[in-house]
Amino acid sequence: MVRFKNRYVLCEVVSEDPRCRQCIEDRALGLAVRDAITRVHGDYGLACCSISFTVKYLNAYTGTVLLRCRKDSYRLLCSALPFVRYLESRAQRYPCFLNTLHVGGTIRTCQKFLIQYNRTQLLRLLQNCTNEEERQCIQKSLLSCSLTEEQSQSGDEEEDDGTE
Repeated sequence: MVRFKNRYVLCEVVSEDPRCRQCIEDRALGLAVRDAITRVHGDYGLACCSISFTVKYLNAYTGTVLLRCRKDSYRLLCSALPFVRYLESRAQRYPCFLNTLHVGGTIRTCQKFLIQYNRTQLLRLLQNCTNEEERQCIQKSLLSCSLTEEQSQSGDEEEDDGTE
């Protein structure tokens, strides 16, 4: 049995319109990428990339996208990504572009890169704060996103339901 090697392309959706990130779907993103590949590389490029192309992960809140393609054709995919100009969702067009962050051989390497990338972005965000109030606001919002707090809240709700 032959193993087909894949490449995973980690991208972020960059848009000025905040509604764009909330409305994107993996199907619409896949169609936009396939359309860009067709415009740039024609039918040959589309055929090469479509063999194993899929959107493996899409986080609408952060705009993070993980695309999978065959190892042979990942360069065609990466060269066509800057030509994605808009995403269509629910009969509306949102102007945006895809910024390629990392190309890896496994999903795990892309996850490790994404963790490191988010850490550096957070440090940049904290360094660009103009006053202490902004810094504390950012730190407070980060602490409110922890998993332990959410688990304790769900535990409180279960206790409340049991006493009624």
